[in-house]
Amino acid sequence: MKTFLFCVLVLLVILIGVYLYRVLQGPTIFDRVLGLNGISTKAIILLIVMGLYFERVDMFIDISTGYALLNLVGALAVNKYLEEKGAP
Repeated sequence: MKTFLFCVLVLLVILIGVYLYRVLQGPTIFDRVLGLNGISTKAIILLIVMGLYFERVDMFIDISTGYALLNLVGALAVNKYLEEKGAP
């Protein structure tokens, strides 16, 4: 089971790298925002899988919930800013 969870962790890190490429090379601001949201989603899943790997799911659930709330507030703030700015 540990080997499977480790493989999932490695796969999630690779997926975060793909999203990071989109954030850095995105032609528009919307591509970059979507990339950041994708990174945040994968990071939350990564925290849960790490909790399973280290057999401390309760602690990592709390951390991932806090991170998800911060991600939500950040995404709303960016959307509000872009809405008021009138992004192209």
